[in-house]
Amino acid sequence: MHMAAYVNSVAKGIATIMASYSSINGVKMHAHKQLLTDYLKGKLGFKGFIISDWEGIDRITSPAHSNYSYSIQASINAGIDMVMVPYNYTEFYDGLIDLVKKNAIPMSRIDDAVSRILRVKFAMGLFENPLGDYSLINEVGSQKHRELARQAVRKSLVLLKNGKPGNPPILPLPKNAGKILVAGSHANNLGYQCGGWTIEWQGVSGNNWTAGTTILDGIKATVDKRTQVVYKKKPSDTYSSKGKMDYGIVVVGEVPYAETNGDSQNLTIPAPGPAVIENVCKETKCVVIIVSGRPVVIEPYVDKIDALVAAWLPGSEGQGVADVLFGDYGFTGKLARTWFKRVDQLPMNYGDPKYDPLFPFGFGLETKPIPSTKKPEL
Repeated sequence: MHMAAYVNSVAKGIATIMASYSSINGVKMHAHKQLLTDYLKGKLGFKGFIISDWEGIDRITSPAHSNYSYSIQASINAGIDMVMVPYNYTEFYDGLIDLVKKNAIPMSRIDDAVSRILRVKFAMGLFENPLGDYSLINEVGSQKHRELARQAVRKSLVLLKNGKPGNPPILPLPKNAGKILVAGSHANNLGYQCGGWTIEWQGVSGNNWTAGTTILDGIKATVDKRTQVVYKKKPSDTYSSKGKMDYGIVVVGEVPYAETNGDSQNLTIPAPGPAVIENVCKETKCVVIIVSGRPVVIEPYVDKIDALVAAWLPGSEGQGVADVLFGDYGFTGKLARTWFKRVDQLPMNYGDPKYDPLFPFGFGLETKPIPSTKKPEL
């Protein structure tokens, strides 16, 4: 199931592949000769080079780096061609030379690795033009790019619920509503919208890191000028009723993460997210928008919610969320993966014998744009 993408990519001439930190049947991928050399380079005919992950060869042993000479030998002989050594490169350099001199790593393996790296560099024209082309640098982040990103946000939103049983759909929301409460930790946070690997490795929090629009910004820019938008990050359980809100929009989700920092045994929405959902949705008609890079536990709240939207990570263009919430465009997105009920069901995949998801693979409700407000597609 997971190999199909590699087969197609290799057939189309992909130049580099990175080994994973993971293990297969107890063998670290960085030391897995059967998969890296015999299968990838041999059976699939991969002609590019394999690069290690950040300190990937160190983690062949446990504790990491406890036998570095062995890690060098095992990884290079397994088929790693280029090694990512972020700090003490001289240790790797000296260790590799020593192992070659001792014939622990054959010179033929070094020749193969160097040939693969040079082949890719020649194919890219790096010896003729070693520096990147900066002629389009000013286009990065241009309005045209942002419009395309905003379109991607609109099309990737997945509507999971639209109206409680026996009630009419709540979305799209009316732009001329009298008063709308926007709540939650992710409603006004560009860093949270962007997720990990943005600005910093683990991502950031706040709105001072990059240009863009938050979901709150988008809502304010979309509604009628007479509509009052009230933002309260963590409202009390009586805030909506006392404020006589017509609608509540709750935006919660996961904080940014990258790689192993995102490992979770429970996949729950961090506090105070669940409390905000409870407080807002018990008092007024509510739309809950989940900002996350993956499905999370939401089954306990679904019955209390009028409408539920998976926004994934909308990045810098929160306006794209508002475009669809208020009917300028319709919801069209479908789940690219199964949304589970409980973590004890995982792993869960479409076609499993006991497939019992909260929302199945490919699910996604649709809405029609409101004709009077729809804007032309790009």
